[in-house]
Amino acid sequence: MLAVGGVTAWVSYSRGSRILEASAVELAMRSTGEAGGELERVLAPARSAVRLLALQPVASAGTLAERMEGLAFFAEALRLTDTISAYYVGYPDGDFFLVRRIAAGAEAQFDAPRGTRFVVQSIERGGGAAESRFIFLDEALARLGAAPRPQALAFDPRVRPWYEAAMNADGVARTDPYVFFTTGKIGNTVAVRTADGRAVVAADVELDTLSAVLARQRITPGTRLVLFDDGRRLMGSGDPDTEVIVREADGSLRPAVLAELGQPSLAALAGIDVARLGTHAEPAVERVRIAGEDLMLTLARLRVDDRRPAFLGLAIPTDELLGEARALRNQALAAAAALLALAVPLALWLAYVIARPLARLAGEAEAVRRFEFDRPIAVRSWIREVDELALTLDQMKDTLARFLRITAEVAAEADFERLLPQLLDETARAVGADSGVLYLVGNDPDRLCPAAGLHLGARVDVDATAEVALDAAAPFELATAIRERRPVTRPLREGEWEHAVPAGGAPAGELVIALPLFSREQALVGALVLLTRGGADPARLAFIGALSGFAAVSLETRGLIRAQKALFDAFLRLLAGAIDAKSPYTGGHCARVPELATMLAEAACEATEGPYRDFQLDADEREAVHIAAWLHDCGKVTTPEYVVDKATKLENLYDRIHEVRMRFEVAKREAEVACWRAIAEGEARATALTRLEAAWRELDDDFAFVARCNVGGESMTTAEHERLHAIGRRTWTRTIDDRLGVGHDELARMNAVARAPLPVAEPLLADKPEHRIPRRESERFGEGNPWGFRMKIPALLYDRGELHNLTVGRGTLTEEERYKINEHIIQTIVMLSALPFPRHLTAVPEYAGGHHETMDGTGYPRRLTGEMMSPAARMLAIADIFEALTAIDRPYKPGKTLSETLTIMARMRNERHIDPELFELFLRAGVFRRYAERFMQPEQIDEVDIERYLGGAAAV
Repeated sequence: MLAVGGVTAWVSYSRGSRILEASAVELAMRSTGEAGGELERVLAPARSAVRLLALQPVASAGTLAERMEGLAFFAEALRLTDTISAYYVGYPDGDFFLVRRIAAGAEAQFDAPRGTRFVVQSIERGGGAAESRFIFLDEALARLGAAPRPQALAFDPRVRPWYEAAMNADGVARTDPYVFFTTGKIGNTVAVRTADGRAVVAADVELDTLSAVLARQRITPGTRLVLFDDGRRLMGSGDPDTEVIVREADGSLRPAVLAELGQPSLAALAGIDVARLGTHAEPAVERVRIAGEDLMLTLARLRVDDRRPAFLGLAIPTDELLGEARALRNQALAAAAALLALAVPLALWLAYVIARPLARLAGEAEAVRRFEFDRPIAVRSWIREVDELALTLDQMKDTLARFLRITAEVAAEADFERLLPQLLDETARAVGADSGVLYLVGNDPDRLCPAAGLHLGARVDVDATAEVALDAAAPFELATAIRERRPVTRPLREGEWEHAVPAGGAPAGELVIALPLFSREQALVGALVLLTRGGADPARLAFIGALSGFAAVSLETRGLIRAQKALFDAFLRLLAGAIDAKSPYTGGHCARVPELATMLAEAACEATEGPYRDFQLDADEREAVHIAAWLHDCGKVTTPEYVVDKATKLENLYDRIHEVRMRFEVAKREAEVACWRAIAEGEARATALTRLEAAWRELDDDFAFVARCNVGGESMTTAEHERLHAIGRRTWTRTIDDRLGVGHDELARMNAVARAPLPVAEPLLADKPEHRIPRRESERFGEGNPWGFRMKIPALLYDRGELHNLTVGRGTLTEEERYKINEHIIQTIVMLSALPFPRHLTAVPEYAGGHHETMDGTGYPRRLTGEMMSPAARMLAIADIFEALTAIDRPYKPGKTLSETLTIMARMRNERHIDPELFELFLRAGVFRRYAERFMQPEQIDEVDIERYLGGAAAV
């Protein structure tokens, strides 16, 4: 019998020991999580800040004055967190710029004037003699003084570990822990190189808060906790007697290494191979005996959003950990020895009765830890405390399940309008309320507007115009709840509910719970009013308060996202409107193409047969098509208006035909002067005048021919080209220097040839050096350009030669000007590729940049074939062409009818310029007709037999 009692005590002890050891491991994991969270809390602001600073102008500034312009940004970043002691930038030429915050009373450490709160350290090596100085600023960044520091010139940021680490890293780099010289505290330096890869922005992060966190995690009085990196250098310790900083013989400080602390338990921790941990969540556990003491060693890797690992080690004395279990064992053995003979049957039965519900509760607790909420807890016991524990655990499980369900459902809802009733519904259900109203702050921050209503478990409409003023007369004690920033409860008053929800009267005896909703910046977002028949105990109010915080954050986040999208959409429309307003030749093109592209995309999604029967666009893809359609011609902002609007061949900023006319006038005057001079010298008057009239007629006829050529036509013959050159060879006399009063660039082109002595005979029409404007190298791109452009680039930017322009074969544009107009699609792709689109919008540049490509690969700028283009890009091409052909607001052409437009597009299909399958869908789905009814004039909408355009080449 004693043996049975001893075994029972020993089994209890063994199970208790295992539970305690498992609890110790779990506590170690929790300590690891809290330490990791603290380390992430310390490092995350620094990583975010250096990324933001890397985008600031100070990262590329070349002088101290330019760098001081970013001082306010540095100072505000330092004020936001007390764990970052300094931000600084290392430049590729060895310059260095640092901003450090000084605590009150620490001015003497930097020889700074009293009241100094910020110190700027600057090293400048470029542009002359090297210079180093300290600049002292007060809290308002007013300058208190400056002091040179020539000894600091020996400091070169380019050889510092943080600079080299950032240059070799793809993102943010973090150095090994070390002791900061100015503060004597252990920390890391977080650094990132700028986008151009030339400079490095860094921050010093102090890690002294880690030790305080670790000190709170001691499982037993003798537990030793240490935080260290993969080099076993200490980052923090939970034991105040452990020296984490070592002073070298030369007086320098460095973090201590585990093996040199003289503590056998920590040395044993240092011997555990951290490589075996990998990235797994479970810690390494070892049981050792050192210096006559049994220890349980745990080593876990911190989950930190960083490529540099950190580890938390615990050395737990087994005697302390299992002391209570051993005491219970001894007591059990004593009790067994005294009572076992009389109470063995009863004891065994009672142990079974008691242990079974506890074991089941332990299993339920483990299920809660694994977030398994699929079944309720049904544990019953004769012991009241066990029953109460089971009930409490069941309520906790249900609460967690409801909270997680609300979080998941609300987080999955992207539509703000659908989010509001869903948020109210889920919150009311979670707290056991059957009615409620969600109010939001309107344009007036002192008034609330009803946004969603719930009445007796059903969603109901609310009067959005029934605003509530936040004064003493506000219903449901809303003003009190918002002013005191807490839930307010009281019984519902008669008629109060009907004012908010006209659906029907509320049952008598309902309890009102008014919850204010504040954003993370503590700005009022709205309020929740819930009606419940239950009580208002503190636990329930605490849960409701937690839900209200989640609701406020959800509303704030979704509201910000909606506002950002609205702003971006307004910006798209603003940009498109600016492009359309830039020139009458574009009209409302940028605004109409998105409408047509959306119609075609919707038709493709609705298709139930044909090639597009399985085609679908989700919400993100629809947004990408919408944005691409609005931005498809954004590159036109770079196209000069006078090129787009060029109506005649000689037109530039003005029509140069007037200059040519004046030369002909001068030539006629010169002929008249020659006539009268000949008469004065004795020639017969009639002969001279006859010759003059003939010369005038010839000049008038020649100018009329030049004027006709200037207007432009379908084509020019070889004879017309020869006549233009013959006319151009006729001369007139210039007596004034043509280089007077011209601009710098034109003068440089004119100086490329020698100046002719005056007077000089000049041709009536000429291609002069000053007419040839060179193209900069930055405007060229090679075969391997990152955008894949394959357009032929003219050698000149512009050729304004008069003969060169007048002999244009078709239309009014030269090769250079036509390229300048076509270049808008290049600029569109370059501009959109430079924008940091989110992941679901990364296809926008491809969609917008493909509407001038063709199915046969002869389009521009990439010469893509149809197989290389996305359906959205091919849709935009059709929308762009159809709108351009039917537009009536183009000064250079009338809008074509539907039949004329579709005939042209059918020919383009046959020539493999547009997608034949999309063109067929465009016709069969009636997209062209719906667009015509909205945007085309009645006289343009004629009868169309789509079968005529679906039959291939023979039909058109």
